[in-house]
Amino acid sequence: MRQRIFRTALAIAAVGGAVVGLAACSPGNGGGTPTSTAPSSTAPSSTASPPDTSPSPGASSGGLLPDETESPGTKPVPAPPSGTPASPGKGDAELSILITPSPGTDPTSYTLVCQGGVPAAESKHPDAAAACAALKANPALLTRVPRPKDQACDLQYGGPKTALVTGAVDGVGVESSYKLTDGCEIAAWDAAKAVLGSSGVGE
Repeated sequence: MRQRIFRTALAIAAVGGAVVGLAACSPGNGGGTPTSTAPSSTAPSSTASPPDTSPSPGASSGGLLPDETESPGTKPVPAPPSGTPASPGKGDAELSILITPSPGTDPTSYTLVCQGGVPAAESKHPDAAAACAALKANPALLTRVPRPKDQACDLQYGGPKTALVTGAVDGVGVESSYKLTDGCEIAAWDAAKAVLGSSGVGE
């Protein structure tokens, strides 16, 4: 009987010790020290700052520096083409005209003096009246401009005749030469034929 009681007591003690051990190991039951968990550190969320839209120092909204001013572009005014008078001239001229039929031959000399578009008595010219009238209507008749390099001219030959005109028209000096070597030169001669005294080609 005593052995049975002793065994029962041992069993109860064993069970009680296991319960006590479980209580000591279980957190939150007051019997043991709960394990401390470190607080989770959360990094503060970084907010993206808005882009800097302010103009950089030394630049203005128009892309110019502060000391620069935007001036409107100016285009040069082209000069009026020579040979085209704005109005009729005075008709005053003193010219010497030399017509050379061919190289090595003696030139034919003309003298043209105009006053108010009318030939003076000292004029020695085949048609002085027509020449003076042409110069009064167009004082720049004898003013020749350089031919553009890209100008195409007919391959036409009008002969070896040449002309040289020197003097003044309405107080402006004149020194122009003419020849008949191609279509452009023939056209220039024909434009001044009233002063030159002939059309050049065929004479």
